[in-house]
Amino acid sequence: MATTPKDTPRKSMVAGAKTAARTAAAKTPADAAKQAAAKKAAAKKAAAKNAAATKAAAKAPATAPGKPAAPKPAPKPAPVEVKVKHKLVRDSFTIPKTEYVDLESLKLRAADLKRPTKKSELIRAGIAVLKKMGDKEFLAAVSGVPSLKTGRPKLVEAKKA
Repeated sequence: MATTPKDTPRKSMVAGAKTAARTAAAKTPADAAKQAAAKKAAAKKAAAKNAAATKAAAKAPATAPGKPAAPKPAPKPAPVEVKVKHKLVRDSFTIPKTEYVDLESLKLRAADLKRPTKKSELIRAGIAVLKKMGDKEFLAAVSGVPSLKTGRPKLVEAKKA
C-alpha cells in the first residue's frame, strides 16, 4: 500500500498536538502563571520592536518608486582617545639646598591634599604656570631667581682630608 497525501498528518495538526501537550504539561497553576508571564513578556518585546521599526520607517526619507534607496553609510564608531606618548628626556640640574627643601615641602603639601606628587611633576607644574604668565610677570619671576654656576657642585673638605 502506498501512502497518499490524505494519509499523512498535516503540519497544522502536528502543531496543535504540540500545543496541547505543552498545556497539559503545565499541571500546577504556578506553572501556568509562569507560561502566561513569559508569553506577555514576549508580546511586549515584539510590540516594542515593531514600534521601533515603524518610527524608523517614518523617519526614513521617501524615495522615488523606480529608484532603490541609497545605502546609508555605516555609523562611525566613537573615536577612542589615544594618549600621546611624549618622548622623555632625562636631565640633571643643580638646585640650592633651600629650594630643594621647598620642593620637598610642596611634595608633602600635595600628599596632605590627597594628591601624592613627584618632584618632576612639581617642576612641570611650575613650567606650566610660567608658560601661562604674561611677559611682565614672567620676567619678574625669572629675575627673582638667582643665577648659579653650571656643573656639579664640588665636595667641600671631604676629599682634602
